[in-house]
This record gives sequence, C-alpha cells and structure tokens, in this order.
Amino acid sequence: MKAVTVISHPLVQHNLTRLRDKRTPPQEFRRALSEMAALMLHEATRSFKLRSMSVRTPLATARGYHLEREIVLVPILRAGLGMLDSILQLIPNARVGFIGLKREETTQRAMFYHKSLPPDLREFEVVLIDPMLATGGSTVAAMDLLSELGAKHVRMVNLIAAPEGIRHVRQFYPRLPIFTAAVDKRLNKKGYILPGLGDAGDRLFGVGVG
Repeated sequence: MKAVTVISHPLVQHNLTRLRDKRTPPQEFRRALSEMAALMLHEATRSFKLRSMSVRTPLATARGYHLEREIVLVPILRAGLGMLDSILQLIPNARVGFIGLKREETTQRAMFYHKSLPPDLREFEVVLIDPMLATGGSTVAAMDLLSELGAKHVRMVNLIAAPEGIRHVRQFYPRLPIFTAAVDKRLNKKGYILPGLGDAGDRLFGVGVG
C-alpha cells in the first residue's frame, strides 16, 4: 500500500506475537509494547532531515549532524501512552502533546475529549502514536487537528493496521507516512481488527481482562 511501511524486523515481529497472545498478562503486555515501540521508532525516524555541523572532540575537529527540526510526540489517549515512555528514552528532548479520542460505539465516530498541543506545529517533526489503526476515524480526526495547527511533517506509528482504516485515511491524507508492524485481514462488525490483539487500552491497563 502507498506510503505504508510494514516493519518486518525479527524483534518487532517477536514482540507483536507476544501482544497478540490472549494469555499475555497486562504487565508483560506493557513491556512488549514498550520494547516494540522503541524498535519501530528507528525505522519511522530514518528520513528525519539533518543539518551538518562541526564538533570539537578531545583530539580534533569532527564533522557531525543535528536534527533540522524539533520533534513533537503525540500519543492518542489512552493506548498511545503505552508506547510513549520508551520513545522518550530515545528522544528525551522531544516535546509531548496529547490527543484524547473516544470511539462512539453506535456510529464508530471519533470524539475528542482532550487536546493538549503546541499552538504552532509548522516547524516540527510530528510523530503520531496510536497502537491500532482500525476504522481510521481517530487518525483522520487527529490529523485534522494537527493540520489546523499547521503541522506539515507528520508520520504515524502503530502496531497493527486494518486495510479499511488505511483506505479511509488515504481519502483525506494520501501522503501521510504510516509505519506499522502488520496489516491485518479486516474489521469485524464492531470495527475491531481481525485477528488483531483485542482492545489495546484494556490490555495495557488491565481493564476488562479476565
């Protein structure tokens, strides 16, 4: 699919299998999710632009680089929180914004309940974080908000995507780079990904898990 990168690294796929397994308890789910997010970030940030600079080592002057733009990490609450900490360990200077979205069960529309972002995103690299790309409604709503704030350099990182969700996002944001570990078969009648891994937020926080 256009502008969709499926990350096939063995450690990513290993952790994805741990996440899919319904026997994985919440504490193990959190650890696997965190590890997987860090591994995926390496691929998702590969195309960040750099500026050259010189730096003085203890022995001589060397050529080096620094990132051209500041980074803003934007997890979609609540499941996106499970991916945030490990990413921040890799990019500790990144700013963090939050978008709270809840899917209305009857219409499957994404509804905002929280917004906390820098007021002007034009000069930032924005990494949108959400474990599941299901119907695509949350992604489109989040992108609408980011676009209103001037974001021009956005990429999305998620664990699993559904073909229906990717198609929906492409209708509105055809150039949005999407980095995922798997494109699954389809959505069920309730809008959940099959085979998927269940409700990522519930499993992450141990809610509704027997």
